[in-house]
Amino acid sequence: MNQLPKDPMLLLSVVNTQLRDHFPNFSELCKFYSIEETEIENKLRDIDYEYDAVTNQFI
Repeated sequence: MNQLPKDPMLLLSVVNTQLRDHFPNFSELCKFYSIEETEIENKLRDIDYEYDAVTNQFI
């Protein structure tokens, strides 16, 4: 993964912080990091987190 942590818990923290502070939605974050949405979604799904568009975070 480009510039993002490989560890799922660290990834969760970084992604949610980035979503909160810099990106209006998950798609924009993925475009910025040039990464497929499914790559992050699958990694975070493994630790029981799903993206919630209403709150713009993984919960």
